[in-house]
Amino acid sequence: MTLAALCPASPARPARVFARIAGVVALALACLPLAGCGYNVIPTQEEAAKARWAEVQNQYQRRADLVPNLVATVQGYAKQERETLTAVVEARAKATSANIDASQLTDPEKVRQFQEAQAQLSGALGRLLAITENYPDLKSNQNFLALQSQLEGTENRIAVARRDYIEAARVFNTSLRTFPTVLWAKTVFAGTQPLAPFTANDAAQTAPQVKF
Repeated sequence: MTLAALCPASPARPARVFARIAGVVALALACLPLAGCGYNVIPTQEEAAKARWAEVQNQYQRRADLVPNLVATVQGYAKQERETLTAVVEARAKATSANIDASQLTDPEKVRQFQEAQAQLSGALGRLLAITENYPDLKSNQNFLALQSQLEGTENRIAVARRDYIEAARVFNTSLRTFPTVLWAKTVFAGTQPLAPFTANDAAQTAPQVKF
């Protein structure tokens, strides 16, 4: 008796292999319409908006980090301006404690509180820099000039970061309501909520101006 006769090839094996290959191909083909119809759009845009928000917070923190040195410098020349200096310190404390993480961006009230606290610090800083007009020695102090320049640069970066987040949130929120991504928003991503817009007064975020 031959070896082939003793060990005949099983006709079921090729069939199983073919079935597996066919299954993989079918799965790949099934995924193509998902990608083309916007399945990935919602999570991708949500993560992009959250990244933009992180940059907003980063720039506000940069501003907060400048405040102690600025206050100390001004205080060295204008100790009698205690009320204004105190207002800045208190506003900074409130602003730094109002930070919210990405998971809270769907809560309009949390976002409102955050932007209100930042606006209060902007106002307090504006008043602080305004009083420097009364102190020529302070206005010519190199440390103060450097801090003032850094503050203005940071305010500009804040404005850019805010603009980028507002646009990213708008794009994401639009995807939740428009075809074809609304189909995924109502099914697979049914728990996804729109992000709250950042609507703080632009004037409150403008870099304080000091005339020399």
